[in-house]
Amino acid sequence: MDFLYRGLFVVLCVSHSYASLQPGNWNTCENGEFVSTRTNTSSQVMALRTEMTLKKIGAYIVPSEDFHMSEFVSGYDQRRAFISGFDGSMGTAVITATHAALWTRGKYFLQAETQLGCDWILMREREPGVPTIEEWLGEQLKEQTLKKVGACPYFFGNSAWQQHSMALEQQGLRIEPVLPDLVDKIWTDDRPEFPDTVINPYPLKYAGKSWQDKVGEVRQEMEKRDADALIVTMLDETAWLFNMRATDIRGFVNDPFFYSLAIVRPNSISLYIKNKDIKLTAAPKDPESDVNMKEHLNTRADGSCPKTANKLCVTVKEYSYDTFIMELDALARNASVKRIWLSYFCNYAVYNMIDEDKIFVDNTPVAMLKTQKNDVEVQGMTNCHIRDAAALAIFASKLEKGVKAGEEWTELSASKELTRLRSLQDLNRGDSFASISSSGSNAAIIHYFPNNQTDRRITADETYLIDSGGQYLDGTTDVTRTFLWREPTSFEKECYTRVLMGQINLAMAIWTKGLFGREIDAWARQPLFDIGLTYKHGTGHGIGHYLSVHEGPGRISNYHAKFEWDVPLAEHMFYSDEPGYYEDGKFGIRLENIVYVKKVETKYSMKGVTMLGMETVTLFPYETHLIDYTIMSEKQISWLNDYNAMTLEKVGKLLKEQDAMDAYKWIEKRTKKVVISGAATLLVSNCILYSLMLVDLLW
Repeated sequence: MDFLYRGLFVVLCVSHSYASLQPGNWNTCENGEFVSTRTNTSSQVMALRTEMTLKKIGAYIVPSEDFHMSEFVSGYDQRRAFISGFDGSMGTAVITATHAALWTRGKYFLQAETQLGCDWILMREREPGVPTIEEWLGEQLKEQTLKKVGACPYFFGNSAWQQHSMALEQQGLRIEPVLPDLVDKIWTDDRPEFPDTVINPYPLKYAGKSWQDKVGEVRQEMEKRDADALIVTMLDETAWLFNMRATDIRGFVNDPFFYSLAIVRPNSISLYIKNKDIKLTAAPKDPESDVNMKEHLNTRADGSCPKTANKLCVTVKEYSYDTFIMELDALARNASVKRIWLSYFCNYAVYNMIDEDKIFVDNTPVAMLKTQKNDVEVQGMTNCHIRDAAALAIFASKLEKGVKAGEEWTELSASKELTRLRSLQDLNRGDSFASISSSGSNAAIIHYFPNNQTDRRITADETYLIDSGGQYLDGTTDVTRTFLWREPTSFEKECYTRVLMGQINLAMAIWTKGLFGREIDAWARQPLFDIGLTYKHGTGHGIGHYLSVHEGPGRISNYHAKFEWDVPLAEHMFYSDEPGYYEDGKFGIRLENIVYVKKVETKYSMKGVTMLGMETVTLFPYETHLIDYTIMSEKQISWLNDYNAMTLEKVGKLLKEQDAMDAYKWIEKRTKKVVISGAATLLVSNCILYSLMLVDLLW
């Protein structure tokens, strides 16, 4: 699943041509075509404009994030989707008294065109002539009396707020905090409930480290940075730090998080959760969890710590935006607190409560410890990918057989069947995200999710791309494969092969410790670059251990701007390796594996220099009839042979144990050794066949 962090950038454009930036500026609107997936949000926009008038603001910005700056938010927090109709994970809506516009990036262009109403303007970021938000507002509000631009500081990253503020000032405008959020004021009907699920303590045998040890390590890092307090606002960080999981985030992704905040100090720990009095004593729902939260955190039923406690204890408080901000204000006013550590990803409201001379902004120690997996987590990630591959093999063999036989398979039915098959594997806790199950032209939409209106039949005549993953107690998976059950055209075959070559290039890469992912990204793109092609998304994102399918702060991408929070690739980090190619209106190809960064031994060594490389933990074969081996290097083919052998050995063994022989044979067929003979590259089975034919002729 391709990666993007949002909310911390300002798009720079060289040329501006505003003439084409009119409502409905895409083909289906210009041609008057009926699109059933389009959402009419005119009533929402009208209600918002009424609130804007009351607040005396000329424009209102609606970002994608929640209070925690989550990439994927719960249904309750989908404010931008509510006001615009566009529900992709990345985008910013801006509404003035006369116009409404949405900014989003390349991987979402096609999705936005099918979801936005024709009274919206689609701002295709990075495309020629597309202005930034600030430039557009400068034009829109030039003749208007109201020059203030409103936004809710709870849902804006602190860096994004400051960047918007500076850029708006250059346009003679200013951004003004608005509380409560105006979308919250008008979104009163049919709004999903605020998530409030049971929190399960996460067993040590899967976590590999107790929460007490994690807090100890965090405090050591705080001491090194002279931090008197650490503010933890990211949901994956609280889940990891306290070894707890829940199901608050359900939708496009299924992150096992619970809405929470935390403050870590040298001698105290405070955790904020919803309905604490109920959750502290509630019985866990996961059968692997054998204690409740109160016992797990060594606290009392009311959330307080025993005065005579000889164990590390967490004080548990009620979760509320306003309450947390007030307590943060009191902390910041405390004269004994000299330095407060904030994440790059905290919201502006949190940031603004602390005096500048007390603020220290960096990736939190929780984020950095979390992304470098411990030995138990590494083994768990390895193990769960084998089980996940078994489920995917059973699915793929069944799907191919059914499609070729003319059975009715659709994007949705295929996705549901894969979910069912994953659920049968040990330790599975559902999908890690809603499958990107896409057939034919839908596969060209990089982040396409099927629904009842767009659901398309899967046939042998078109490509089928399935990007999916599972949540397991011992890890998280994310894998993509592309299928085509007919002979490919020469162009389709070359595209598939070059995407595979790029994936292998990155998997084989060796580099000096200290390099960033953006510095090795081009290795995956080079085979496509060679023929003038590329893809409009990053090559790799981090992935959590029974946490988020998209984990920061590191990534592998030079497609996006350089950010201050990016970190070098380091041992024990897991990333996706997912190049692709997308032909609008025709097909899409993406191949995705998860890789593990590790130290590698090389022929020579230099003093003080550590070399890093990758080990691929996803084990799933490729479509051999879509590969043109003649354009691959011997080194790439050698890697592929080793990979296939490992896949058959490990996944094949499990399939036999599960008595899934159809799936075993399906994998066996695709993992035969490829041999190179002169200019010809053949599968071993073909070599044997041709040898027998030759013997027969000579006889």
